[in-house]
Amino acid sequence: MTVRQQCHPEPCREGQRTKDRGQRTEDGLQIYIEKFLKYLEIERNVSVHTLKAYERDLKDFSEYCHVQPKDIDMIDIRGFISGLINKGKSKTTVLRKLATLRSFFAYLYREGYVKINYARLVPTPKAPKHLPNFLSVDDVFNLVQTPEGIGLLPVRDRAILELLYSSGLRVSEIEGLNIDDLNMKESMIKVRGKGKKERIVPVGNKAMDALKTYLVERRLYKKKKGVSDSNNALFLNRDGQRLSDRQIRRVVVKYARLMGISGQIGPHTLRHTFATHLLIGGADLRVIQELLGHSSLSTTQRYTHLDIGHLIDVYDKAHPLADKK
Repeated sequence: MTVRQQCHPEPCREGQRTKDRGQRTEDGLQIYIEKFLKYLEIERNVSVHTLKAYERDLKDFSEYCHVQPKDIDMIDIRGFISGLINKGKSKTTVLRKLATLRSFFAYLYREGYVKINYARLVPTPKAPKHLPNFLSVDDVFNLVQTPEGIGLLPVRDRAILELLYSSGLRVSEIEGLNIDDLNMKESMIKVRGKGKKERIVPVGNKAMDALKTYLVERRLYKKKKGVSDSNNALFLNRDGQRLSDRQIRRVVVKYARLMGISGQIGPHTLRHTFATHLLIGGADLRVIQELLGHSSLSTTQRYTHLDIGHLIDVYDKAHPLADKK
């Protein structure tokens, strides 16, 4: 059987193909995928979420092309990518999977498992240019004030919303915060970002007030529940355990719906809003890059943008040939 037949089996004999696929995956790519994931975890120190994303993408590829890495060429990789496009997968998903394959085959090439890195030769499909969603000043102010009442949950939710908008943190960064990361005196917070890189981010007065109120409720709740003081997580769920990223997303969605905000909204929307409002307010792009924890300025430029109304307003006021009415 040729390599192409192994990677692109005929539609007949479905049951036999499934059986063969499981056997070939075990003897083919799986052992190399496990080595690569271990490398990412130990040497690259990637986050759990990133590791799971790599694992899912490589699992999809191994199910498509279940042979030894040395037997895979550019046509096989292009066939996998073309199949994703034909299935109607979004270009963002296709680009992510191609990036995963490029990282995987770069690792295989460095380790000497393959002689040619064919993934590097596969052309990149053009990515769609999506402007990130962001909220107006009025909407975000109303959103952070939506949680009402006393007790752990509403006070906690207010603190989370305030902190997301005040400091532009990722949802994974909010999830990983500990009590020790807060510097109440200096109004600063230590954040562990992608690749577990640490940075210090300022916290606004409103967010700091919300955090102080939450910490009081947190102490009372832990005492009431008998939760061990060894749990150093900043944000707790109703069981006294660390709040998960999914639960944090639900907090944002819950109050956005209560406000009647239409469209998709989540923690990343508040991160976009944070960056956009800073840029509109005159903040330097390099400063925003540091606050967001981006390693590349080009990434910051994708996250931050100006709405067309603001651009027209600036143009009308600044350009000497603008039609000033």
